[in-house]
Amino acid sequence: MRRNNLFRLLHDIFSFFPVKLPFVVFIILFCAAVNTLPSIFIQKVIALIENSDANASWPDLSYQLVRLLVILGGLYVLSLMGVLLQGQIGAEITQGVLMRFRKKMFDRMQNLPIKFFDSNSHGDIMSHYTNDVDSLRQLVSQAMPQMLTSIITITSILSIMLWFSLWLTLVTMVGITAMFIVTKRTGGRSAHHFRRQQKNTGKLEGFAEEIMNGQKVVKVFCHEEECIKDFERLNEELFTESENANKRANTLGPILNNIGNILYASIALSGGILILSGVRNISISGLPMSISVAVPFLNMTKQFAMNINHFSMHINAIVSGLAGAGRIYAVIDSEPEDDNGKIEVEREHTQGRIEFRHVNFGYTDDVDVLHDITISAMPGQKTALVGSTGAGKTTIANLIPRFYDVHSGEIFYDGINIQDIKKSSLRRNLGIVLQDTNLFTGSVLENIRYGRLDATDNECINAAKLSGADDFISRLPEGYNTILTGNGANLSQGQRQLIAISRAAVADPAVMILDEATSSIDTRTEALVQRGMDALMKGRTVFVIAHRLSTVRNSDLILVMEHGRIIERGTHDELIAMKGRYYKLYTGAFELS
Repeated sequence: MRRNNLFRLLHDIFSFFPVKLPFVVFIILFCAAVNTLPSIFIQKVIALIENSDANASWPDLSYQLVRLLVILGGLYVLSLMGVLLQGQIGAEITQGVLMRFRKKMFDRMQNLPIKFFDSNSHGDIMSHYTNDVDSLRQLVSQAMPQMLTSIITITSILSIMLWFSLWLTLVTMVGITAMFIVTKRTGGRSAHHFRRQQKNTGKLEGFAEEIMNGQKVVKVFCHEEECIKDFERLNEELFTESENANKRANTLGPILNNIGNILYASIALSGGILILSGVRNISISGLPMSISVAVPFLNMTKQFAMNINHFSMHINAIVSGLAGAGRIYAVIDSEPEDDNGKIEVEREHTQGRIEFRHVNFGYTDDVDVLHDITISAMPGQKTALVGSTGAGKTTIANLIPRFYDVHSGEIFYDGINIQDIKKSSLRRNLGIVLQDTNLFTGSVLENIRYGRLDATDNECINAAKLSGADDFISRLPEGYNTILTGNGANLSQGQRQLIAISRAAVADPAVMILDEATSSIDTRTEALVQRGMDALMKGRTVFVIAHRLSTVRNSDLILVMEHGRIIERGTHDELIAMKGRYYKLYTGAFELS
C-alpha cells in the first residue's frame, strides 16, 4: 500500500508540474554528478605530481594544475547556480503540491455524506490539513530530493570506484552491506512506530478539539480532572510511539557513522597493503595501484558512507510522509455522497407535498431506528413530530433532504420519488432550521444571505423582520454589517437562532423543517418569533419537531412517536380526546421529554 501511495504521489506531482518537475530532477542529477568529480580531479592532480619529471619546469606543471582547478571551479559554480535554482523551483513545486492536495481534500469533503462527519472526529479531520500535510511537505521538499541525490551520488561513486580499483571496491562493498543490514533492521522497526505516531497525533488533536468545543460542559460538571487524565493517556500513547520511532531513528546515524569510520580505516589499510605488496590492480581504467588511486578512494569512501547515512536518515521522513499521504488519499478516495437523481425541481413549480410510504431506516445496516413510517403532508399543512428523546423525530427530518437514504419504503416530493431528484435541487427547495445553529465568520447580512446567495440586501432584511431578528440586529454596533466570529460567540443563543430562522426565510422554500427551532428562545421572545414563524410558514409545508407545546397545539397534524414508530396521529383536540400517549405528555408537563 505504501508503494502504491508513493507511485501515486509521484504521478500526481508530475501531473501538477509536467515541465518544472523534470527540470528540477535534471538539476538534482547534475549537482549530484558534480559532487562526485573531486575524486577524479584529486586522482589526476596526484598522478600529475607523482608522474612528473624531476626536471620538469614549475610553470608547465602549474599550468596543468591551474587548468584542472579552473575546470573543477567552473563545474562548482554551475552546481551552485543549479542548487539555487532548484531551491526556488522546488519551493514552488512543494507549496503547489500542498495547495492542490488541500484543495482536493476540501473539494471531496464537500461531497462526502453526513455519515463521514458523524464517524470521524472533527479534530482528526483537521489533522489531515495540518499534521498530514506537514509530513507531506517534508517528504516533497526534503526527503525525496535528498534521496534522489543520494542514489545518484552512490551510483556515480560506485562507478568511479570500479574505474579505479576492483579490490578496494570489494572492501567498500563489505562495509556498505553492513550499513544496509543495519538500516533495514533499525529503519524497519522505526517506520512502524512512525506510522502509529501519525495515527495517534490525529487522535490527540481530535480529543483536544472536542474538549475545547465542550469546555462549558466540562466546567459545569467539574470534569476537568477526568479530561486531564484522558488527555494524558492519549498524550502518553503518542509519546511512547514517538519515542520508540525517534530512538531507533536516532541510533541509526551514529551506528552508520562508526561503520563509515571503520570502512575508511579499512580502505586506508587495504590500499597501503596493496601498494606495498605490489598486487596487480584490477580496474576498468587499467590504472596501477598507487597513491594516486588510494587517496581519492579514501575521499570516495567517506562520501559514499555519508550518502548512505543521508539515505537511511530520510527513510523515516519518507515513511512518515507516505503515512500522511495515505491518510490524505483515504479522504480523497472516500465514497462521495450518492446522487443518482436526474430531475431538477424548480421553486416556482413546486407545491411542497411530502409523503412517506412505509419507510424503514437505520444508521447501520443491521439495526432499524424507524419502522413503517407513513406520513402525508399537504401544501400549507403544519405537521408536528413529538415524542420522547430518541423516538426518531430528528431522523425523519434528516431523511427528507437525503442526508441519509432509506433502507426500504419511499419518500415523495410533489409525487416524485426523492431518489430521482438531484440532491442539490431537492435541498434548494427545503428550508431547515436546526437546534444547533452554525454561523460563519462574516457579517450578519452575509450569514442571512447564506440561505440564498443571490438574495438582495432588502430581501435579507425583510427575512430578518419576518423572523423577528431585525429588532436586535438593529441594535448591534454595526447593524447588519456587524462581523460575527467564533460561530457568533458575541450573540446569545436565542439571537443566533433568530439569524438561522432568517436564513431559512430568505431561501423562500416550499417546505420548511424546524428541528427545535425555538428551543433556545425565551418565552417572551418566542411569542414575538411565533408571529413571524406563522407568517413564514403560511402556504408552506412545515415539519415541526418541538418539545414546547406552544409550537405544537396549532399544528394541522400531530404525530406521536415512540421507539421509531408512529403510535398516534391527529390534531391537538383529537389526541387529547384519545387520552393516549399525547394526553399523558400534555397533562403530565408543559415540556415534552
